[in-house]
Amino acid sequence: MTEVVTPPPDDGAAEESERAILGVARGGALNIGGQLCSQISFFLITLFLARSLGRADVGVYAQGFAFLVLLGLLSLSGFRAGLTRYVAVHLAERDWGALRGTVRLGLGLSAVSSVLLGALLFALSSLLATSVFGDHNVGVALRFVALTLPASVFIDAALSATQGFKTMKAYAVVGLIFEPALRLALTVGALAAGWGLHGALEALVASNYVGAALAAIALRRLMRGPTATPRYQVRELFVFSTVSWMASLASAGLIWADTILLGAFKTSTDVGVYQVATRMVMLAAFVMTPVNAAFAPQIADLYQRHRIKSLHHTYVAATSWILRLSLPAFALCVVMPNEMLSMFGRRFEAGATVVVVLALGKLVDSATGPCGLMLNMSGRPGLSLIDNVFVLATNVGLNIWLIPRHGIVGSAYAWAISLALVNVLRVVQVKKVLGVFPFGMGEAKALVAALAAGLVGLGVHQWRNDISVGTLVVGALTLGVTYLAVVAALGITKDDRLVWDALRGRKGLATS
Repeated sequence: MTEVVTPPPDDGAAEESERAILGVARGGALNIGGQLCSQISFFLITLFLARSLGRADVGVYAQGFAFLVLLGLLSLSGFRAGLTRYVAVHLAERDWGALRGTVRLGLGLSAVSSVLLGALLFALSSLLATSVFGDHNVGVALRFVALTLPASVFIDAALSATQGFKTMKAYAVVGLIFEPALRLALTVGALAAGWGLHGALEALVASNYVGAALAAIALRRLMRGPTATPRYQVRELFVFSTVSWMASLASAGLIWADTILLGAFKTSTDVGVYQVATRMVMLAAFVMTPVNAAFAPQIADLYQRHRIKSLHHTYVAATSWILRLSLPAFALCVVMPNEMLSMFGRRFEAGATVVVVLALGKLVDSATGPCGLMLNMSGRPGLSLIDNVFVLATNVGLNIWLIPRHGIVGSAYAWAISLALVNVLRVVQVKKVLGVFPFGMGEAKALVAALAAGLVGLGVHQWRNDISVGTLVVGALTLGVTYLAVVAALGITKDDRLVWDALRGRKGLATS
């Protein structure tokens, strides 16, 4: 195991920590709004598909989307993390030639690989549908995914490069707001016109190509820096990106392997119920992705300059925000899963246990913070790779064992156990190599507040004794108010006041 980093003392660490926290806050606030829009869009697409078409079509759409995510990561070949890290590093070093070379190399190779993989998927779609999934509709979905793949990969690669400039605007506006909102609008229009699942898949293709054009424009604007001849540091980028690619692919496999394996072992109807339950939990956990996106370039920048004290302070603050902003929704998932699923219709209430199990797994993920990101952005993708491959193998093994016996609930247990294991392992590794833990008093206070709010929500559930959207609304409002009241009563931290004052304009924000 790598030894703990022992850099020189952090002169001015308090002021630098403040700037870093404000940078994460500003970018994170923008990303949170964007991620909320993205998750709500995906949630509403699932809702409209469920209401208009049924469980089987929701399952087919989910299986196609799983292939899009996994092949997208395969196409990126790790350049998503590599572009963010090395753009941030070269920007800190003012090495404009290396910066331009990194961007061109990452975009070019990702584009070529996405086109080749898309063509291969298109050619094999019918065989996969009949031999693996036993549903010809899955083949139709895979062909649409093959057409979408190049555009989706370009969006991810281009927006990852923009994040290296320590600005979240393009990532949030294009990737989290515009493209998901356009996809939702086109999907609703297609369903209203009676075009069914085909129309929803056509909407996926169209929104991604429009999003790719906007991502290209955003990146081009940021690249208007000092003119320099592109310099390609191929070995440095490839070593990091290759390891990061395998780690990211394994991590995505942890998220989407259950969807694919359920389709292979069970039916598209089972996948549809599982997908609806998953959407509920992912919407509850939406805060993690935007905060991580804002934190990633800060890690690369602070670690590159050996500012470990500032990095530690920012790490604790980011973890605290992720958990505290997620806890009310997790509590609602645990105490009112049936009421949440009632929005989709009675046929989906079979996923209530799945919602509870997945929510507990994501709770551990949120409580341990961006520990995997700390390893990756500090230049240790090898550890991330080992962790993710181990947990992916564990997840696949548990799914193969539990799905035939317990169906969608078995898949939920496999996912939650695997997610908890990998995050505990990452926290230990970050402590070993960087000497920092992500935990602070803010998290402890939030857990107390969540427990009190959950008990109040459970009381509302017992009092109403009615599985309906009305009960859900009353329970959510009561739970949320209780949570905020207890958090306020326990007191907020200095960092919270700093960020709150900054967002109200009482203190200047660092560049984000």
